[in-house]
Amino acid sequence: MIARFWTAKIAQADAHVYTDHLRNQVLPTLRKVDGYIGAKLLDRETGDGVEIVVITLWQSLDSIKKFAGPDLEKAVVSDDVVSLFLQYDQRVRHYKVVVIDDPQHE
Repeated sequence: MIARFWTAKIAQADAHVYTDHLRNQVLPTLRKVDGYIGAKLLDRETGDGVEIVVITLWQSLDSIKKFAGPDLEKAVVSDDVVSLFLQYDQRVRHYKVVVIDDPQHE
């Protein structure tokens, strides 16, 4: 399993807009991609906005290519929300998932 990490910073007033976009636009699209496993959205308030971390889980790098295209590390950011961000990663990071401890879902 591969975890795909992307981070951004957004104004506090716009954080809910991105959350809604992720829930209503991005996740339904991802669910249609073979090899997509799931996602998590993390956020934390900072002195100058809200830092967000999006983690998507995939079966393989090949499955990520079905979503991201041949340049796996290029961030996929919709034109609909790009103007909301104070800053965002242009490149994503991928990690091999080595251990998962999820007692609630055993």
